[in-house]
Amino acid sequence: MSTPLLTGDDSIKTWLAHPAGGPILRELLAKSGQSADVLKPVGRLAIKRLVKLSKGQFSQELLDELVARAAAGDVPADAPAAPAADDADGAGEADGEGDAPAVAAVEWVERIDRGRFTGKTVIVTGAGSGIGRATASRVAREGGRVIAVDVSAARLDEFAAEHPQADIVTMVADITDDAKIAEIVAAAGGRIDALANVAGIMDDMTPLGEVTDAVWNRVFSVNVEGTMKLSRAVIPAMLARGAGSIVNTASEAALRGSAAGVAYTASKHAVVGITKSTAFMYGPSGIRVNAVAPGATITNIEATFASPLGAQRVRQAMAILPDAAEAEALAASITFLLSDDGVNVNGVVLASDGGWSAA
Repeated sequence: MSTPLLTGDDSIKTWLAHPAGGPILRELLAKSGQSADVLKPVGRLAIKRLVKLSKGQFSQELLDELVARAAAGDVPADAPAAPAADDADGAGEADGEGDAPAVAAVEWVERIDRGRFTGKTVIVTGAGSGIGRATASRVAREGGRVIAVDVSAARLDEFAAEHPQADIVTMVADITDDAKIAEIVAAAGGRIDALANVAGIMDDMTPLGEVTDAVWNRVFSVNVEGTMKLSRAVIPAMLARGAGSIVNTASEAALRGSAAGVAYTASKHAVVGITKSTAFMYGPSGIRVNAVAPGATITNIEATFASPLGAQRVRQAMAILPDAAEAEALAASITFLLSDDGVNVNGVVLASDGGWSAA
C-alpha cells in the first residue's frame, strides 16, 4: 500500500510518524538544537497551526517546503532517528495483533454563533493575548460589544485591527489599580452584561520554604485582588439589571497541588473561593458566577523554575499532562458560561483541561 501524502492539515503526530515527514521534521528541529519532544504538547494540532503559533519562526514558506520534500520522498540520510517513545504516545503504528494504524484525533474546529452576544456588553481582561484575546475575539465575532482590557497598548491595537467591523473599546489598564478599574467600568457605560476575568500571571514554581514575599505579593495582586476588584466594580450594574455573568479564570492549580508553585496554586484556590461565594450570594439576584480551570494551554505565559525542587516535582507530575489546547478551545468554554447558554450554571468550576483532572 502506498504511503499517503502529507499536507499542512495533517497533525504533527502524523508528520512525525510518516516515513518521509518524520525524518524531515526531526532534521529541521535538530538544526535549531531541539528534538521532537518540543512538539509533544501540540502533537494533535495540524502542522499548519505552527505558522501562527511560532510567531514567525515557522513560516508558511517553510511549511510549503516541508510538504514538497515529503511528497518527493526527500529523506535526509543523517536525520535523527525516531525514538521509541514516538510509538508509545500514538505517533507511530499500532502494535499488538493486526495491522490497523493508530487513529488520529479529529481536529476541533471553532463554530461561531454570530448572534449569541448581540446587544450585550462584555468586559474581557487580558484581551491582548492568549485566552483573553481568544475570548474577546469570540465575543466580538458573535455580535457583542467588547471592552478589551490589557496592560499592553500594542497588543490591544493589534487585536482591534483584526476585527475592524466589531464594536471594540480598548482599555490599557492594570486591574490592580483602583482608578483604572473605575475607567474600565465607565467605558462600559450603563450596561455590563458579562465579565471575563482572564488576566493573570504565573509564579516561579517555588515551594513554600523558598517563595519570596515579592513573588507571593505580585501573584496575589494580579490573580486575586485584580479579579476581586473588577468583579466588585461590575456588581452594582448587574444588580441594577437583575442579570449578569462573571467567569473567572482558575487553573488546574486550583484543583490540585502539583501544577505550579505555592503562590500561583494558592492564588487560584482563592479565585475558586471568590467564585463560589459570589455565586451563592448573588445567584438569587440573577447574577451567575463561574470559573474555568484550564489545563495546558498555548499562551504567552511561560513557566520559569527558580527552585530545583519545584522544577523536579512539577515536571514529574506533568508527565501525565494531556496535549496542550489552543486558546480558542478555552474561549469556547468561557463564552459558553458567559452567554445565556449557561443559564442554569452557577458556582461551577469547569475543568477545561483535556481530562487532566480525571487522571
